[in-house]
Amino acid sequence: MDARVRAAIAEGGELVTTRRLRELGIDPRLVAAAVRRGELVAVRRGIYTSAALWASWDEFRLRPIARIKAADLAITVPHVFSHDSSALLQELPLIDARRADVHITRERVLGSRTKFGIRHHGAPYDAADVCEIHGLQVLSIPRTVIDIAREHGYDAGLVAADGALRLGCTQAQLLAQLEVKTHWPGITVARAVVEDADIGAENAAETLARILVRELGVGAVETQFPVVTRRGVRWCDLRVGCHVFEFHGRLKVLAPEAGGVAEAAAAQVLWDERKRERDVTSPGLGLSNIYWEDFFEPARARAIKRLAEEYAVTRRRFGDVLPALLEEQARRLRGRRYPRFG
Repeated sequence: MDARVRAAIAEGGELVTTRRLRELGIDPRLVAAAVRRGELVAVRRGIYTSAALWASWDEFRLRPIARIKAADLAITVPHVFSHDSSALLQELPLIDARRADVHITRERVLGSRTKFGIRHHGAPYDAADVCEIHGLQVLSIPRTVIDIAREHGYDAGLVAADGALRLGCTQAQLLAQLEVKTHWPGITVARAVVEDADIGAENAAETLARILVRELGVGAVETQFPVVTRRGVRWCDLRVGCHVFEFHGRLKVLAPEAGGVAEAAAAQVLWDERKRERDVTSPGLGLSNIYWEDFFEPARARAIKRLAEEYAVTRRRFGDVLPALLEEQARRLRGRRYPRFG
């Protein structure tokens, strides 16, 4: 690749525009040839990065953020980033960031529309709702939660709301956003999201698992249930009655270089998980495993049937009332880990 192009990418914060390359006297035909050879990647039309940088960016966060930054270089009207884009920039979880559109909110614009791959929303906002992230103007986390719920529905909204609580946002801050938007479209969904938000969901998958388990209709779902075992306290994702539900993702068995979080070989991780399940169930609890594909059709219907059957077995064996000792241990331990649960 031309050294001038590499320098321009570094100068532009890992992105460079066609206009800047022309200012440097670089022939557009050289740029097109670099793209064909796989040396440059078009993040969006007229905005490039190096293939090496693109390959180093993960598809769940860094590549979507690059698209947001590229959009900012292309947009010529006043705007703030909102919805999915605000979530990505502030590390608020999305169900699938790979497919997130670039969203901006603009004042004095009616309705919403998509233009050149960018979703434009016309809506008012206060200066207090705007912050700066990576040099970009972004709507606040509380406002973003409400916008995502209104735009994408309950599941996506609850994923964002649970994540907001983990990041330090309070339920009072979320409620404050509702108070000034009482007649906005989708506000009823947003209100349900705020009411159901739970800091105990440690990631988007645990939020989706909670929604799935609630569909069983077997009782109130408790997050982060601790079980005291001879190898220490085991924290379970969800509990209903005498049954716990655990989410398992592929990242647990993938090495870091493959994008996972495993600190041991896959066989060892699986063996340790089997021992963990034995520890959790030994005091008199049933256990079900939930997987990412269970959240979506057609697997979702099968998962609900399977989970209901497994819960029914536990209920026949142990009843549906948690033993007093387990209840007291859980209350004490959860009160330490999550003070608001105490």
